[in-house]
Amino acid sequence: MTKTTLTNAIQACVERGDKAFVPYIMAGDGGLTALKEQILFLQEAGVTAIELGIPFSDPVADGPVIQEAGERALSSGVTLRKVLKELTLFIDEVKVPLVIMSYLNPILSYGIREFVKDCGDSGVRGLIVPDLPLEESDLLRAELAGTEVALIQLVSLTSPPERIQKITAAGEGFIYAVTVNGITGVRDGFGDELQAHLEGLKAVSSVPVLAGFGISTPEQVQSIGAFADGVIVGSAIVDAFHRGDLRAVAALVKAAEKEVYS
Repeated sequence: MTKTTLTNAIQACVERGDKAFVPYIMAGDGGLTALKEQILFLQEAGVTAIELGIPFSDPVADGPVIQEAGERALSSGVTLRKVLKELTLFIDEVKVPLVIMSYLNPILSYGIREFVKDCGDSGVRGLIVPDLPLEESDLLRAELAGTEVALIQLVSLTSPPERIQKITAAGEGFIYAVTVNGITGVRDGFGDELQAHLEGLKAVSSVPVLAGFGISTPEQVQSIGAFADGVIVGSAIVDAFHRGDLRAVAALVKAAEKEVYS
């Protein structure tokens, strides 16, 4: 088994001149039965992979849109275990890699070994744990060894060069380059240092670099994607799905395609 499914999917986009587009959705927002419909819609729209957020009671990195989506999912009784079980019901229809974004506590409550096994059985090919620092990542890495599930590392704008070297050396799947200091959410603009940050990451990373946090418009997908291998869009996707605005979702995905991007 290898951890290259995500990497290969992103590299295939780059090689054909597109940018990778990874939407974030809150699993269970609208009920678990909506999950299949959302995933298959995004797949048909042409996304590279899909990040599935797991609702959590204390989401320290999440902005208001995603927090509210998590609260709606929690009120519907959505849990990490239920999400993975739901995915098994339509695994054969999903052709793009799935990435789970969960805080550490739900994984520990699940049981790491059982969680990793169920990820594999559910078609999950990537894992993001925003409150798990690199120094403690062996907690999961030991169980993930020999599986197809990549442990994705986040790099902040304030990470010093020596830490960036350590994080990129441990990178699997892709490097998640956080584009702002603070929580997720829609933003009007980004700092001047972002281009240098992304280009610096690409220079030292052996896996693709995707930019995320705050990217919310087709124009931002194009402008920020110019300096990375692709983008991750969360709050704008979550909000559009909640409002039933599928055209807005499709427009964001389209912005990463070569014909529009160039």
